[in-house]
Amino acid sequence: MTIYQPRALEDIPFNPTARGSRVAMIARHGTVWALIIISLLPIWFIIASAGSGQDAILSSWTPDNWNWGNFRALYDDPENVRYNDWVINTIKIGAVSSAVNVLIGGFGAYAFSRLRFKGRRATLMTLLMIQVFPSFLALSAIYYILLRLTDYAPALGIGSPWALVLVYSGGALGINGWLIKGFFDTLPRELDESAMIDGASHSQIFFRIILPLALPALAVVFMLSFIGSLNDFILASVVLGTNPKDQTLAVGLYGFITSGYDTKWGPFAAGSVLASIPVVIIFMSLQKYIVSGLTAGSVKG
Repeated sequence: MTIYQPRALEDIPFNPTARGSRVAMIARHGTVWALIIISLLPIWFIIASAGSGQDAILSSWTPDNWNWGNFRALYDDPENVRYNDWVINTIKIGAVSSAVNVLIGGFGAYAFSRLRFKGRRATLMTLLMIQVFPSFLALSAIYYILLRLTDYAPALGIGSPWALVLVYSGGALGINGWLIKGFFDTLPRELDESAMIDGASHSQIFFRIILPLALPALAVVFMLSFIGSLNDFILASVVLGTNPKDQTLAVGLYGFITSGYDTKWGPFAAGSVLASIPVVIIFMSLQKYIVSGLTAGSVKG
C-alpha cells in the first residue's frame, strides 16, 4: 500500500498562471459588480425622486424627507384621477395582445416546425427579416389603415384599445414565431407520430401535447410581449387618440412632464415606480420558465 507523503514547499513547482487566473477572476467580478451598480443607479434615482414628495427633480441622490406625497398625488389630485384608468388600459391591452401573440406565434411555429410545404424556409426568413425594421417606419400606413377601418368597424378603429391590440398582435409575429419554433424543434417528433397512430389530429397534437410541453417558450413570449406593450409610446399615442381617459401608462405619464412650466417630475417618478410592479410580478411568476425558454432551441434552427 502506498502512503501519501506531502511534498515540501520548495518541491512544488511555481505556476505563474495561477496568480494570473486569480487576478482575471477578480477583474471579472469587479466588472460585473460595476455594471450592476451602474444599472441600479437610475432605478434608485427614480425611487428617491418618487419618495421625496417634491415635484422637481432631485439635486442629490437621497431626499431630505421620505414621504408618500407623490404617490398620493396620483389619486388625490383631481387632475390626475385618470391614473387608475391608465393602469387598467395598459394591463388589458398588454394581457390580451400578449395572449394573442402567444396563440398566433404558436400556430405559426407549429406549422414551420412540424409541417413541410413549398416556400417554408423562405417564408420564415421573410418574417424574420421584417422584424429588422422598427415598427414606427410603418406608422403612417398603420394610421391610414385604422382610419379607414373606423368607417367600417369603429371598435377596431382610431381611439379604440382593440385597434392597439390588433397592431401589437401582428407586429411581433415574426420574432415570436421564430423563438417558439426553436423550442418546438427540440421536442421529439416521436410524440407526434405516436399520437397520430392513436388517431389524433394536428389540432389535438398541438393543444394537448405540444403546448403543455412548450410552456417555457410561451411564458417568455408572453412576458416579452407584455413588457413591449407596457413600454410602447409611439404606437399607443397615435392609435389611442387624444382622450386622456383612454391612454396607456406610457402616454399618460408623459403628460406629467410636458405641461410647460407645471412639470411634475415627482408624480411622474411615483407613477413609473408603480408601473414597474406588474412587470416584476410577471417576471417573478415566470422566472422558472425564462432561462429554459430563452436557451432551448438556440443551437437548432
